[in-house]
Amino acid sequence: MFSFFRRRHAADPPHPRPVPTRCPCTQTPPTIQTGGSIASSPRLRSVWALSPMCFMPLLGTVKEDGTIYMSDEWADTQMPVDGTEGCLRAFVQLKQQYSQMRVILSVGGGGKGSENFAAVAHSRSRLDTFARSARELVDRFGLDGIDVDWEHPSDSRQGKDYVRLLSRLRDVLPAPRYVLTTALPAGEWALRNIDLGAAQKYLDMINIMTYDFSGPWESETGHQAQLYGSPVSGYSSVDYVMMQGVPSRKIILGIPVYGRSFLGSNGPGQRYTGTGGEEGVFDYRELPRPGAQEYHDKQAGAAACVGPDGGFVTYDVPATVQQKAEFVTSSKLGGLFYWHICSDARGPRSLIETGYNTLHEM
Repeated sequence: MFSFFRRRHAADPPHPRPVPTRCPCTQTPPTIQTGGSIASSPRLRSVWALSPMCFMPLLGTVKEDGTIYMSDEWADTQMPVDGTEGCLRAFVQLKQQYSQMRVILSVGGGGKGSENFAAVAHSRSRLDTFARSARELVDRFGLDGIDVDWEHPSDSRQGKDYVRLLSRLRDVLPAPRYVLTTALPAGEWALRNIDLGAAQKYLDMINIMTYDFSGPWESETGHQAQLYGSPVSGYSSVDYVMMQGVPSRKIILGIPVYGRSFLGSNGPGQRYTGTGGEEGVFDYRELPRPGAQEYHDKQAGAAACVGPDGGFVTYDVPATVQQKAEFVTSSKLGGLFYWHICSDARGPRSLIETGYNTLHEM
C-alpha cells in the first residue's frame, strides 16, 4: 500500500514525523521477479518522486510458534536486485535517494495470512517469540517498523489479545525510533471487538480499509467504496473510530485501486448473475471497460461503469478521490492510502497523483 499525508496547518496539534502505513503491493512487481530493477521501474519511480509518502514493499506471515517469515524468501531476501540481495534490501537502499521514504513490513493479510494470529496473541510465550522475531527482522534489514494486518479479531477475547500484541510490539519497537501501524476493516461488526481507544496508544497510524463494502459474497450489488451512504461508508467508519477515542490525525482512509464487477446488473441494489474480470475484480488501469459508460455519483462519493463486458463495475475515479481527499482535510485525518500502486493508471486518471495534488493544494 502507498500513503499520502495531508499538509499540516498552524492550528493543527503537533503531528508525529511522517511515518509509513501500508505497502503499494504485497507481491514483488513482475518486472522485479524476473530480474528487473526496482530503482529504474518507471511506475514506481514516478510515485517516489512525490512527497510526503511511504512505501512498504513486502509481506510477512506469522507461524504457529510466533516466528515471522517472509512470504517469498527468494525474492524478498536472496534474489539479485539493484546490486544487493533481495527486494527488502533494495527498497531500504532506495531511502538514500528518497529521504521521505519509509520501509516497513506488513505481517498477516487476508485469509491464511492471518490464521495464526489468534493463537499467537493468546499465548505469552508465542507472543514473546513474535515480538522478538519482529525486532530481529527490523534490525536485520534496516526497516523502519512493523504493520499488523490481522484480518481480523473475531470476538472480544481476540480483541483484548490484539491490544496485548500491540503493547508487546511497542515494548520492542519503541517510539519515535520505530513505526507501528495496523490495518483494520471498516465495518462496525469487526471494529466493535477491539478497544480502539486502548489500541491507538501503541500505534502511529490506523489504516481503515474503507473498501470491499460490496462483492460476490453479497446477494445484491452495491458500491464497494462509497464515501457516504448506508449501511457502511468511509464517513460512517471514520466517525465510529473517532467516537472510540482515536485521534483524527492517526486515521488513514483507504482507497481501492481496482473495481468489483457484477454481471447482469446496471447499478447498486440489484440482483446479479455472476462476476467479470479475475475473480470479480478489474485493475483500475483497465477501467472503464470497452464500450462501458462511466459515471460519478457525487452524493454517494462513488463511481462505476456499466457495459456489456463487466456489467456494473464499482470503483474510484479521480473525482471520488478528490472528494475523499477533501474529506480527509476537513476532518483533519492523517491522510490516504491505496491498495495497490501497481494497478493505478498514469496521467490525469492516476488516483494516487489526484490524491496527492488535492491534499497539498488545500
